[in-house]
Amino acid sequence: MSWKPVWYALEGCFELMLVNPRHVKRVPGRKTDVTDAAWLAELAERGLLSSSFAPPPEIRQLRDLTRLRTRLVQQRAAEVQRVDKLLEEGGIKLGSVASSALGVSGRAMPEALIAGESYPDRLAELAKGRLRAKRDELRLALQGRLGERHRVMLRVQLDHIDHLDAAICALDDRVDEIMAPFAILVDLLDTITGIGKRAAEAIIAEIGVSMEVFATAAHLASWAKICPGNNESAGKRRRGGTGQGNPWLRSVLVCCAWSAARSKDSYLSAQFWRIARRQGKRRAAVAVAHSLLVIVYHVLSSGQPYQDLGGDYFVRRVAPQARTRQLVAQLEQLGHKVILAPAA
Repeated sequence: MSWKPVWYALEGCFELMLVNPRHVKRVPGRKTDVTDAAWLAELAERGLLSSSFAPPPEIRQLRDLTRLRTRLVQQRAAEVQRVDKLLEEGGIKLGSVASSALGVSGRAMPEALIAGESYPDRLAELAKGRLRAKRDELRLALQGRLGERHRVMLRVQLDHIDHLDAAICALDDRVDEIMAPFAILVDLLDTITGIGKRAAEAIIAEIGVSMEVFATAAHLASWAKICPGNNESAGKRRRGGTGQGNPWLRSVLVCCAWSAARSKDSYLSAQFWRIARRQGKRRAAVAVAHSLLVIVYHVLSSGQPYQDLGGDYFVRRVAPQARTRQLVAQLEQLGHKVILAPAA
């Protein structure tokens, strides 16, 4: 049974606490609903319960909308992939020429295919914008044969994508209305490398706007389970996972981490590639997601925009003499003789 119906029914009538069951687990073999209730009451009486984060009603409403929007965006991406697969099954390689078969430039061609048009020259002339410069390639890519079943399926898929687009736009408008009181905070998060407007809305929906709930940035990262694991015993350190936390927050932060990795001359990009060279890109993305969450905490706590440390931060952090010795050693390993002279 979900805790939410009970919480909603009692909210406003009592002071409620949401407690992690792992923190109040009893001795195995003595569990019933009655004994569990008595045990929780005793812990609450002695002040031994620690409350987990439960978002206020306005943030809870925003969270439901952003999560639904995320699901619809995922469904749309999956439907677009099915369209590409269906066209390839009919011998149409539109995706190899156009970046998107359903963009403004390419949408007219699938519509013409559904209507029964099959001549590549006529289909290529429907291209718009910069895609018209690739009409020769389009003629080769559009030399396929779509059967009647392909046209029926393609029509259903395109209608479904249009329906999802309308639903996503409606959710965007509703989220914008709810986010109006927090527009300043969204603008502040938008200053962070890799985080855009929609990502900022999703982050606020998951962690709220008041960072007083979390004592420090480390507490927030621990709650979200986006922090390094710790597994050490008898002097041996083993690989520790991050654990299961908030999958919605983790997903948006990892996506923002990949976006930050593609930025130029930024601290987060330098951190990503510094870690990726040693431990791989997936671990680097999680590490940058952790850094992003720490930055979000401080930006929301201070109310100040993000100030990037620069892409050369890790180079500047090393003393010039030590950096010089490292570079000289690398050149000597390659077989060069290095003579240093002071610059004029």
